[in-house]
Amino acid sequence: MSKVSQLMRRISKRTYAVLALATAVVAVPASLLAWGPSARVTFTLAEPASYVTFNSITNNKQYGDERNFVQVRSVTDNTQFGENTTLAAGKEYEVFVYYHNNASSTLNDAAHNYAGVATGAFMRAQMPATVAAGQDARITAFVGASNAKHLDKNGTNLGNQVWDEAFAKNSTNGTVALRYVPGSAKIASNGAVNGKTLPDNLYTTGTPLGYNALDGKLPGCLQYSGYVTYRFKVDQPNFEVQKQVSVAGKNVYGENVAAKAGDKVDFKIHYKNTGTTQQDGVVIRDQLPAGLEYVAGTTFVSTKGVWEPTQYDTVTKQGINVGSYGPNGGAYVKFTAKVVDASKLACGTNVIKNIASADTQNGSKSDDATVTVTKDCAPVMIEVCRLSDKKIVKIEEKDFDTTKYSKNLNDCKETPAPNKIEVCRLSDKKVVTINEDDFDSTKYSKDLNDCKETPKPEEEKCVIPGKEHLPANSPECKENPTTPTELPHTGVADGLMSVFGLGSLVAATSYYRASRKLTN
Repeated sequence: MSKVSQLMRRISKRTYAVLALATAVVAVPASLLAWGPSARVTFTLAEPASYVTFNSITNNKQYGDERNFVQVRSVTDNTQFGENTTLAAGKEYEVFVYYHNNASSTLNDAAHNYAGVATGAFMRAQMPATVAAGQDARITAFVGASNAKHLDKNGTNLGNQVWDEAFAKNSTNGTVALRYVPGSAKIASNGAVNGKTLPDNLYTTGTPLGYNALDGKLPGCLQYSGYVTYRFKVDQPNFEVQKQVSVAGKNVYGENVAAKAGDKVDFKIHYKNTGTTQQDGVVIRDQLPAGLEYVAGTTFVSTKGVWEPTQYDTVTKQGINVGSYGPNGGAYVKFTAKVVDASKLACGTNVIKNIASADTQNGSKSDDATVTVTKDCAPVMIEVCRLSDKKIVKIEEKDFDTTKYSKNLNDCKETPAPNKIEVCRLSDKKVVTINEDDFDSTKYSKDLNDCKETPKPEEEKCVIPGKEHLPANSPECKENPTTPTELPHTGVADGLMSVFGLGSLVAATSYYRASRKLTN
């Protein structure tokens, strides 16, 4: 048997009957929880407090550690109370909050000036309005009284209230909203307040507790303890959009349909509110692509199984407002479109995707359907240069591959042979043949005479008989002056002059010798 069940049996049968709607509260060690003030002094049943203080007994045999006084469960799934739960859109949850004035019962009488009676006793609940995907909602409750004290070991008063928390994790892939259920707060007690509904300000400013009345007066002792339960729901706005297509008038819808140029097709769009909140002013819009033309006056809306024509042809422009819808509500929109003329279609298979969307205050979603149109065309032939052998050939345009062909037919023209010229190579004065494009005036000359050798002057030979093979200026030739082998033949005059000249030379020589003697 659970601790809560034991507690409720010992408090009263009628109090237990209230909790019987729920399952057992599972006790959890206080060291693992988020409660406070964490530094407050604690007590036991054998040694209760000498002043008004709340939920600070650690060995309550009926409940356990009172500092752990907030628990939560899923009503929808009928789970047990615990420190943690998982949130899901559309489900309802219940929070359990235990309260106990730990003052000794001996202080409740006039003789002790009612020092053990709490005045202005209250409870307040708190939780976030929204919880992001994957995050924990912190569910907190506060219990206290205007004359309560929660002292630390040094006697410092930490305040007139205590608090504890439970956690609810958002397991969805989007943000959820937590909505307090009005009128759901109930109190369970041995006193006259048992079963009463607490006002909704429990969730805002807080509400009084009590025993004989909800007047904030709560004596000290276990028999005056009790608990409060309240509920909240998890809301999450959500919706879905589905787009389908059919051959016009056939009413056979699917994700794709085959058609020919000029055919008509019907599109159907379904919006459904799959969330837990109402969505107002839902707008259905269709993004009609190239290849399709809207047929005027063909838009219809159905909300109750009957197609009704719309006043405006705006579904493929700004869209049409189909109204507001609560959870599980929705609407259908249909219209007709025509496939364009074949001249506006590409050869081969044309896949025309049509996208529809629903716009709400919670965002937009879309879906698509496709129309497939096949257009047969004669192959387009083009003339190209085949790169492998540099030949001009004709191929189908669809087979063109830049790695195999070139559309520049000049790429197939043969490169002319280079023009050859004879030049004088200056480095070695040799006549060579080169490509005309390689001519460099610093290396070559087009004047072939630049390569002819300059003739050496003819060497003068020796005229001495037997030495004709020697140069005229060689030493051998100079040692023997050249003597004519015979005198030249002359005339009479030349002979007389020669004789006269020879006589003068002999006379001059004799005269010179005589003069040398006189001087000596």
